[in-house]
Amino acid sequence: MNKPFRLKDRLRSFVYAWQGIIILIRNEHNAWIHLFAVITVTALGFIFSITATEWIAVILCFGLVLAAEAFNTAIEKFVDHVSTEHHPILGKVKDLAAGAVLICAIAAAIVGLIIFLPYIMSFFALNQPSDI
Repeated sequence: MNKPFRLKDRLRSFVYAWQGIIILIRNEHNAWIHLFAVITVTALGFIFSITATEWIAVILCFGLVLAAEAFNTAIEKFVDHVSTEHHPILGKVKDLAAGAVLICAIAAAIVGLIIFLPYIMSFFALNQPSDI
């Protein structure tokens, strides 16, 4: 049975989504590390005046890594709720979810290097003392 569209229900779903983001940020230490990277890379983006296309890549990486961390956290919480005992399959599920975050973080770091390394190298090349 299909429920009718109600704006109030749609708005409530945004409230729940924001609550999930707040839970992630308040409680997950790995999310803090990712947020530190977001803040650092954002500052570097402004310092080096990266292009709009580079901003798009950086923002997509931010979203990808933070979303992966949220999925990983949700999976870990669910698995921990289902069983408090060690189970090899559940351990693999948690490891796979953590591995997905690592894959996203490595890909984001590579994108960051591709974007920022030329800016950093140019910065240091311009600030070399000249021969007298």
